[in-house]
Amino acid sequence: MSDTRRFATLAVHGGEPRPAAGGSVVFPVFQGTVFETDPGGGVGDAPYSRLGTNPTQRHLHRRLAALEGAEAAVATASGMGAITTALHSVLATGDHLIAAGDFYGGTLQFLTEHAARLGWSFDLVDPGDPDAWRRALRPSTKALLTESITNPLTAVGDLAGAARFAREHGLTSLIDNTLATPVVFRPHAVGFDLVCHSATKALNGHSDLTAGAVTGSRERIAHVAAVLGSYGASLDPHAAFLLARGLKTLALRVSRQNENAQAVAELLAAHDAVAAVRYPGLPQHPDHRRAAALFDGFGSVVTFRPVGGAPAAEAIVKALRLPYAAPSLGGVESLVTRLRLDGAAHGMSGEVVRFSAGIEAAEDLVEDFAQALAQSPAALV
Repeated sequence: MSDTRRFATLAVHGGEPRPAAGGSVVFPVFQGTVFETDPGGGVGDAPYSRLGTNPTQRHLHRRLAALEGAEAAVATASGMGAITTALHSVLATGDHLIAAGDFYGGTLQFLTEHAARLGWSFDLVDPGDPDAWRRALRPSTKALLTESITNPLTAVGDLAGAARFAREHGLTSLIDNTLATPVVFRPHAVGFDLVCHSATKALNGHSDLTAGAVTGSRERIAHVAAVLGSYGASLDPHAAFLLARGLKTLALRVSRQNENAQAVAELLAAHDAVAAVRYPGLPQHPDHRRAAALFDGFGSVVTFRPVGGAPAAEAIVKALRLPYAAPSLGGVESLVTRLRLDGAAHGMSGEVVRFSAGIEAAEDLVEDFAQALAQSPAALV
């Protein structure tokens, strides 16, 4: 039975046992790795941290499943652990993957460097072009992988169509929901089979742990968990405790981050020192209508190309006082990262800056970007 409570309530209470151990409002850390077994049971019946069955790990899994509206979940040692374990659970030697999106670099690197060695093949296709998915389809195709919001170009594909396409052709549909988070989009509701996250980012939100998550049906997550246990990449119990704690403020944090990203994007879009901006919340974004129909918000990531190329990007990043120059996203602190995008569409080719909005006051962020843009060579001409 699905939980019909509103998301902010789910973030605090979803998957929480009442009462918890010892009557604690906060589920405790079971740091131990050894647990007594029932004399009549087998070795696999006892909680074991490598298998993700320690009580604290199981508690986190219930919490993650509740937030994504799934039957089950499993936590991994990193976001890449989530993506790779999910793919290993559905692909075998000789299988083909349709990868729809301008993927996160780590995912693309994994496919490029390891898929062939594992006996997999894959095609990269436009996430917004169903005809491209059909052209890529082979008898050996077993799965389709996409992202809810791509990183760093913030494209939003035909996500409902992708899930439907996979279902019609007997494929397992997987989606990386890191940038959207379940606050903005819940992929299981439109038919995705497996939802992956880098929980290092917004799910935890405090830049102090590395984790991943996969959610889905009980049957599918059992397969994921079996692979995970064999590879030994489960999330340790103390990190699981911290992640479960971080989830309680997810709705508040992501809502503020979305508001801040929108405010900064609007400033950038109107500024003469900025050549192009990518944020789904802007009407000029090519996927704005699709995002508005699918999402509750537009995410926390804004990517822009300054006028003047690398010197301008360097000057702007150096002039910013609030965001840290750091290569991540989703935390309570705003971050900026310089990237080089060669051959990207929509005016984004070349030196760009990716902004990950934190939870600071929007007015302060807008003022900071305004003064930093004034230091750009283009603004000083």
